[in-house]
Order: sequence, then C-alpha cells, then structure tokens
Amino acid sequence: MSGANLLIAQSGGPTAVVNASAAGAALAALRLRGIGGLWAAEDGLVGLLDGRLLDLRAAGRRALRALSRSPGAAFGSCRRGLMDAADRERALAELRRRDVRIFLYVGGNDSMRTAADIDRLARDSGYELCVVGLPKTIDNDLLVTDHCPGYGSAAKYLATTVMEAGLDTEALSSSDRVNVIETMGRDAGWLAAATALARRGGDDAPNLVLLPETPFDEDRFCSAVEERLSRIGRCVVSVAEGLRRPDGAYLRAQDGEFGADHFGNAQLGGAALAVKAVVESRLGAKTRFSIPSTAQRVAGHWVSGRDLGEAAAVGRAAVGLAAAGLGGRMVTLRRLSTSPYRCTTGSSSLDEVAGRTRSFPAEWISEDGMGVRDAFLEYLRPLVLGELRPALRGGLPDYPRLERRYL
Repeated sequence: MSGANLLIAQSGGPTAVVNASAAGAALAALRLRGIGGLWAAEDGLVGLLDGRLLDLRAAGRRALRALSRSPGAAFGSCRRGLMDAADRERALAELRRRDVRIFLYVGGNDSMRTAADIDRLARDSGYELCVVGLPKTIDNDLLVTDHCPGYGSAAKYLATTVMEAGLDTEALSSSDRVNVIETMGRDAGWLAAATALARRGGDDAPNLVLLPETPFDEDRFCSAVEERLSRIGRCVVSVAEGLRRPDGAYLRAQDGEFGADHFGNAQLGGAALAVKAVVESRLGAKTRFSIPSTAQRVAGHWVSGRDLGEAAAVGRAAVGLAAAGLGGRMVTLRRLSTSPYRCTTGSSSLDEVAGRTRSFPAEWISEDGMGVRDAFLEYLRPLVLGELRPALRGGLPDYPRLERRYL
C-alpha cells in the first residue's frame, strides 16, 4: 500500500456526526506511512465524476479535529449513484487518473450500493482499488450493523422535541388538544419509535407512535385518540413520514409534487398534516402539527456524545480495513452488551447491505401497533447518552468549517 492515494466521499443526508467519521478516517490515514495523497471528493460521487477533489493534508490535523465537532457534511454530499455506462466509465477514469487506491464512501443504503458498484467496477476492469463503506444514516435502517452513526443524535433531538411539545400541549389542552409531530423514516420507523424515549410516565408524550411497519387503521387510530382525549384531555402523536395505508400507499407523499430522487425513492412529507386532517374531521379536536424536517439530522447542539465517539471509531476502523487490504466491506458496530453498554467495530460485505432496508422489528411494536415495547427503549437508551456543549459565539454554536483546498 506504499504511496497509496486515499479518497473519502460523503453521500446522502447530512447528520450531526458524519464529519466525525470523515475526520476519524482522515486523521487515522495521516498516521499511516503508506498513504500518499489524502483527498475528499466535493459533493460526493458528483465531485468524483467531475474531478473536484479537496486536499485534506493541506487542511491539517487541527482543522480535521475541529471538524469532528461540526454537524453537516463538510465536503458536500449528494443523492446520486452510477446511473449508466457513461457514469461508470467516468468514475473509473477519474480514479485511474488520480491513482486512487483506497476509496472510503460514507452513507446509507443507496450509498452502500454505490460503493458496491464501484468495488465491482474496479474488480471487473482489473484496477486495484480497496473500497470500504462507512455507515451513516439517522434512519438506522442498514442491515448487519447494530446501529448507525447519526441515529443516536437524531433520536436524542427528536425525543427532546416531543417531550417539549408534550409540555406545550399539556399547558394548552383547553384549546390545542392534539399535537402531531412528523419524523423522517421512509420505510422504517426507527426515528418515530425513538420519540417514545420522552415518556417518563404513562400519560407523557408521545401518547401514540405511528410507524411505517404498521398500516394506518383510521378507525382504530381515532378510537385511541378519543380515549386519550376523554381520559387526560390531550394527545400527542409521533408519526413517521413513511406511514402507509392498508393498501401499501403512503398516507401522504406530497401528491407526487416532488417526484423521486436518483435512486427512485419517493420524496415524502405531509404525513402529519394528513393525520391532523383525520383528527379534525372525525373528532372535531383542534390539532397542531409540526415537521422538524432536516433540523432533526444536524442538531449539533444536542449531539449524543456516544454517537460522536462511535462515528469517529467507524472512520478509524475503515482505514484499518483498508490498511489490511480488506476491500468490498462496510464497517459495522457490534454490540457486545447493553448493561453495561459495550460496543466494538466489525465489518460485513457491501453486498449484504447495499440497497436493502432493515425494518423496525415487529417484536418491538406494541400489541395495538401504535407504540413500542420496553425492549426497544433498553436498546436505545445507551445510544443517546453523553452531552457535548459546542463552542459558542454570541450565544449560538460556533461550528467550524473546513477551508476547501482543491487539488
């Protein structure tokens, strides 16, 4: 591996800790004698295809260490895969032109598919390239890994948001009796389920949790809301954006307004508004709704310390795999025990996770389909622990940015 040029790229939605993975990998690479160029592709795969590469050695260790505490995607990200033969030819040509021998790709399901495609492309063409995937998704829906960096911080933020929304609803239950909060989660309910962590007592928010894994039964839902209104005078509902009707259609997908991304995924949003309409039309209860949208991804002011540490560990492990010549792999997190919590890194084949979704487990869904069981909360609690106060300027977080130095 002597003199090997290493390229890092970020893909998919940003998170509060994805930069920690990238920085962890870059800092580990700087400690290896065999690494030549240390670069990042601007805007992920798009930057690779266009030949826009950033020099991370020029940025320096101090800037990279600071970067690990900043949310977002410092190099830029994208939602794009290798779409056709022309893309494949361009990608391989750029890798050859820069003599890249290690390619680290940070992302979720579709990103791991892209990493697997590049790995296969290099092997089929006889080009020596070590491809390693780094898991990153707040959706927590990658197979094999126990959990994904980014999930713990998003879960912490959403549970806090719902806890505070519950206090607001309790204070104004004489007027605004129902509050619906929409989380991300196209096909898996991990984020909506995480809001149940806010519940300290039986009637605390959220009172109901609606997951994509359980078809939305309007009659049963309205009965459950009516029971809460009758008994405690209020109801806070967490709903995943990917909530589906019994026929499998999304409850609301903006009526196709935003179409689909490059991977064919429907652009969702509006499930909370649809649920609000059901409550008001059938029960006549005034209903508020909120959609945290992208705020839940990059809440660096409320990051999970454990999440941040594990994200950096994933970056270091990726470089370790590459140094050992173990390409075609994705780094995983392996839970050794929950109490006390112990976790280590491992790896799996990219093909095991590429383009596949891990649904929220049926055994963790409550019997009525509108809540979660304690076993899930036991799984989740260790992932949200640890608080890291960001550096402040003028009373607000002072997030460092990486100066982009191009090759």
